[in-house]
Amino acid sequence: MISEVRRFNRIVTQRVGALNDHFLSRDRSLGEARLLWEIGPEGRDVRSLRSQLELDSGYVSRLLRSLEAAGLITVGPGASDKRVRVARLTRLGLAERKVLDRRSDELAASLLAPLGARQRDRLVAAMADVERLLTAAMVVISPIDPSHPNARYCLREYFSELNQRFDTGFDPARSISALDEEMRPPAGLFLVATLHGDPIGSGALKLHGRKPVELKRMWVAESARGLGVGRRLLTELENQAAQRGVRTIRLETNKTLAEAISLYRSTGYVEVAPFNDEPYAHHWFEKQIGSIRPPKP
Repeated sequence: MISEVRRFNRIVTQRVGALNDHFLSRDRSLGEARLLWEIGPEGRDVRSLRSQLELDSGYVSRLLRSLEAAGLITVGPGASDKRVRVARLTRLGLAERKVLDRRSDELAASLLAPLGARQRDRLVAAMADVERLLTAAMVVISPIDPSHPNARYCLREYFSELNQRFDTGFDPARSISALDEEMRPPAGLFLVATLHGDPIGSGALKLHGRKPVELKRMWVAESARGLGVGRRLLTELENQAAQRGVRTIRLETNKTLAEAISLYRSTGYVEVAPFNDEPYAHHWFEKQIGSIRPPKP
């Protein structure tokens, strides 16, 4: 599989011109051209550029200096926050971006032109599938303190979605508690999934020693659904519970959350009799998990 991936990478980099220092027959590399395109007509703060492109800050700084020396961009303080550095296209930069757009369209057309209609459809569909899978591979899941801004964002979005979807709305104060101190080690665990540094999903555990653990605050942003983020979060939470010697994981959910119910059933959760008095729950699930050794430090 690794050999196939490497072969694919070689073909793509050669065909799109990534090996040429004069990308699209312009006087700059692919990295400079991509950065110019990402800055866009509205400008972008440098931190967000680094995060989205997942590039080293030193490398981004060198690319920005090169573009600035060419008169294509300016880099200065943000309008609302002077501490934020913002890259903006100059008039020359805007004109260059239009040229890059046109030539990128021409390159894409040249990829499709030699193929028949059915082959073109297959290629575009395959590209969409590859894009989706590569995006899924870029999602990072890591433990985080529940008070962290990314965690707070996930919780706000989670509560908002439940309030919209539940027939009676949702009031966290009426629900069984999952307070910060209950989702913070050693009492619990909070995971956040990020894509390009932005939070797109969360999940938490409430631990009770070796007694059944409670799964809480499972949420995935609508924009990230279909990438398998929920399944990855669930798997990682199960692994974390197993490393702590827990054998049983429990959860309750509302009947309107059909996607979540389908996920739980497809991953081995079995519906059981109610084990708590959660007012918003219609289904209670349980799964037996095997204990695993924690990784060595």
